[in-house]
Amino acid sequence: MDFANFLIQLLNSVQYGLLLFMLAAGLTLIFGIMGVVNLAHGSFYMIGAYLAWYLSSQLGSLTLAIVLGTVLAVIFGWLLEWLLFRHFYQRDHLDQVLLTFGLIYIFEEMRSIFWGDDVHAVQVPEVLNWSIPLTDTLSYPVYRLVMSGVCLLLAVGLYLLISKTRLGMKIRAGAFNREMAESLGVNIRLIHGVVFALGVGLAAIAGMIASPIASVYPGMGSSVLIMCFVVVVIGGIGSVRGALVAALLVGLVDTFGKVLVPQIAGMAVYMLMALVLLYKPEGLFKQ
Repeated sequence: MDFANFLIQLLNSVQYGLLLFMLAAGLTLIFGIMGVVNLAHGSFYMIGAYLAWYLSSQLGSLTLAIVLGTVLAVIFGWLLEWLLFRHFYQRDHLDQVLLTFGLIYIFEEMRSIFWGDDVHAVQVPEVLNWSIPLTDTLSYPVYRLVMSGVCLLLAVGLYLLISKTRLGMKIRAGAFNREMAESLGVNIRLIHGVVFALGVGLAAIAGMIASPIASVYPGMGSSVLIMCFVVVVIGGIGSVRGALVAALLVGLVDTFGKVLVPQIAGMAVYMLMALVLLYKPEGLFKQ
């Protein structure tokens, strides 16, 4: 592998890892703070992708579609937590699994009713539809670099929100000791609504920005859900920092595995997870 090919694969792995982090961050926040096993998290990624396709076709702009789609996804997440999830916080994890597994089928049927079962393409914005030449024959799409930049900015924003703000302090307090936080006047129900809406919004944004390169198709949330759980387990349940490190590791292993050892590329990520759990059963970072 020459340097240009190595650089392309490295950029692809970082872009894929950051996209996985967008998904896994919401999943690990919802589980680590609210204690909810959310199998429907991949469906929010699918909903985001379909919103990007539909809204961009109506508005004529992917950027406007992402902004409007993010607002709609956050509102949808808030309503979903208020109508369903807040009644399951004290229930057994099996009840939560059954609820979220049922939601997968509901979302898939709603998707089929509203948007059909066809595969759709989303156009890259014209201003970003060009490539940076690396050699005489190889170039790298600017849109993929923009994707990585957006994911990185959101990762930094999420870190600052959780670690440096008053809201983040309340979120961490509610995750550490809910009863004590409530006795000090923290509205835990409101915090849970914010966290769930944030998780849904992150997953939807990931689906929207990935739609021009991954297409939009039925069942697209199922494939990313497994990778999300792999990232959460490797990074440590409830750890946003762990989700970022694990997502980048998974991106590197998956991308370079497909190039260097395609015969075992499908197992490489799970071998990494097994290796991490063998030496650190709680994941790379504790909550």
